[in-house]
Amino acid sequence: MKKIINTIQYKIVILASCLMISACNDFIDEDIYSQLTSENFLEESNADQLVVGIYGAMRGVYQNYGYKFEGTDIFTTQSEIFSTSSGNDYFGFVAPTTNGVWNANYNVISKANTAINRFENQIEFSPGFQDEKEYGIAQARALRALAFFNLAQQFGGVVLDLEEPQSIRNDYTRSSEEDTYTLIISELEAAIPTLLDEPQTGRFSKRAAKHVLAEVYLTRAYKSYGQSTDFAKAGQLAEEAIGDYDIREQSYAEVFAYDNQVNPEILFAGQWGDTGFAEDKGNTKHSLFMFQVFDLPGISRANLYGTKGNSLMPTPYFYSLFTDNDSREEVTVHRALIADMSDKLGTDIIAPGDTIMYFPKYALSQEELTRRLNDYWVYQPDQYLFGRPEEIPGVNYRYTLNPAFTNFPIFKKFDDENKEAETNGARDTFIFRVAETHLIASEAYLGDNNTAKALFHINRVRERATGVENPYASVTIDDILVERALELAGESNRWAVLKRTGKLQERIEMYNPHVVDHGAFNPAVHLLRPIPFRELEISPNTMTQNPGY
Repeated sequence: MKKIINTIQYKIVILASCLMISACNDFIDEDIYSQLTSENFLEESNADQLVVGIYGAMRGVYQNYGYKFEGTDIFTTQSEIFSTSSGNDYFGFVAPTTNGVWNANYNVISKANTAINRFENQIEFSPGFQDEKEYGIAQARALRALAFFNLAQQFGGVVLDLEEPQSIRNDYTRSSEEDTYTLIISELEAAIPTLLDEPQTGRFSKRAAKHVLAEVYLTRAYKSYGQSTDFAKAGQLAEEAIGDYDIREQSYAEVFAYDNQVNPEILFAGQWGDTGFAEDKGNTKHSLFMFQVFDLPGISRANLYGTKGNSLMPTPYFYSLFTDNDSREEVTVHRALIADMSDKLGTDIIAPGDTIMYFPKYALSQEELTRRLNDYWVYQPDQYLFGRPEEIPGVNYRYTLNPAFTNFPIFKKFDDENKEAETNGARDTFIFRVAETHLIASEAYLGDNNTAKALFHINRVRERATGVENPYASVTIDDILVERALELAGESNRWAVLKRTGKLQERIEMYNPHVVDHGAFNPAVHLLRPIPFRELEISPNTMTQNPGY
């Protein structure tokens, strides 16, 4: 199936060509093309470009990693344990001037509002185009609902602006969190009947919308204003989103194979690609959870792995979760870093293919460690976060010890074979996968006291990873959180999931090493993010800040 990005630029080129041809044919008539506007340029034949623009804005939402990973049980910062980082250990957390999560999602909302208004009020659709009209509106409403959900998870009640922006305003007002969830649910329920079961790849399907709606109901189920049927509705919708697809048809490695990005497990993805247009080759996902590997001898800037894109790393707890039979570990992290160029360090000659650094899963014996250090750097599991290890007397080190503070198994699952300038990748970003839908169903049925179904769905995910039939005999919320960590690390919003389940404070105080050392998490404050200060400046008499900021 053709990706949506492979048609976006094509349509734009065709539209531009039509304009140029028309201009040439009618040159003598002296039509004034400088007076073309969005009102008279858009018509039923090209109105879909408004919807395509919403999908383009969605890439920005899922390329923004702020607030999703740091300050959780499985991700922390690449810095000394005693160092502070407000986003990770909540020490000195204050309202920022602007915020990418807020801006990116409201960009989607703004574009969706424009599309809906134009489709409903300004573009004349003939009877033969009515299906296209309704389909366009349904996509816009579903994507707008998703953006509002992203915001509500982080900020609580937000501005429910459903009008196309036409003028500068200074009277924006936040709705309650309950009203925000009510709107999200109504928008998704209105859109789902008109969305397609099998749309063009990259567009929002009926199943993707049901996946989102399942998570919305699941999130609301934990709230004081949640309804008694929310858990059951979430489970039912998740099963409808799963459909008859069996995730065991593909291995975890096959799901993340670079040449298999369009595969039946993917419900929705942020589309990138090598289209020849620079904007379609700007994904940075492969730069997550890395240290600067090109600082190592024998590893060039054009290496297999990419370049460091943020200052986060997995916690030691995360690495400890992988059992020996879990096939996801080999796909998720690199335990060996390999040279890609000839190099020299002191008297040592490095050839492409040489191992430069190795991270054993379990601590090596002193004898084995000594043997390996003769050939390459080795960092034991208890040394990932704690700086340069002590030199071992009598070891004939091939290299002097690496002076970098943090050295850890970097992420592998997002490796991009088609990247340029170290950071500009073309790999799609998986936003929703059926494996996550199973885990949503498991959590929902656990909340609904349907243990049998909760077990079925968590076992389906772990069976694929381990090859063991019915690996869980019982299930708790912590089991589901562990399985989500193993299956979805770097994909789903870990912070929002821990918040939803009421486990954020407990788990960061157990497993995030910086929080354990000096965390300042306050549930009365930090379960909501601060509203960006600029939003308060824009509407000083109507916008309110979240408590504690």
